[in-house]
Amino acid sequence: MLEFITGMTLAASAGLNAYIPLLGLGLLSRFTELVQLPAAWAWLENEWALGVLGVLLLVEVLVDKFPALDSVNDVLQTVVRPASGGIVFSAGSSSDTFAVTDPAEFIASADVWPFLIGVLIALVPHVLKAVARPVINTLTAGAGAAVSSTLEDLGALVLTVLAIVVPVLALALLVAVLVVLIRRLRRALAERAARRAGGLAG
Repeated sequence: MLEFITGMTLAASAGLNAYIPLLGLGLLSRFTELVQLPAAWAWLENEWALGVLGVLLLVEVLVDKFPALDSVNDVLQTVVRPASGGIVFSAGSSSDTFAVTDPAEFIASADVWPFLIGVLIALVPHVLKAVARPVINTLTAGAGAAVSSTLEDLGALVLTVLAIVVPVLALALLVAVLVVLIRRLRRALAERAARRAGGLAG
């Protein structure tokens, strides 16, 4: 069960930022004893993979802070984030971690279903984020882009670390993040509707 929670939380983290959980798994596996990736996913700790992921993360972090560019980025990431979710679900749920010492019975690295589950899980926060961001940008005249993006990046980072160290706490945080994202979306849509109604009335 903990393996599933680890994979699920990592996949959700990928829905917020595709590269943080990938880079996190690779770095933790290469430089610490917290994660031991199975052979099928050992490429994540390769120095070239880590370098490429680091550059992509830097680009993502910068682009996502600017209104309009963040929406274009969300469209491009509609493929990348779910794919990342599939990878980190498969890799994370089949790895020896600080909390899970024998995941072998839960999943085989050759199975396809963990990847598909990860794709679907990552889509949820990605869609919530992609729908909410343009509305927030409009309501805040673009000022909300950097704040929202920073909170999402921090959420992805914390979820990634907790998924490895304390999966149950990571699950609780994931639920909280989803609730916040849904409330933020509903509030933004309600405010936009109110503004439109006010404009028509005027």
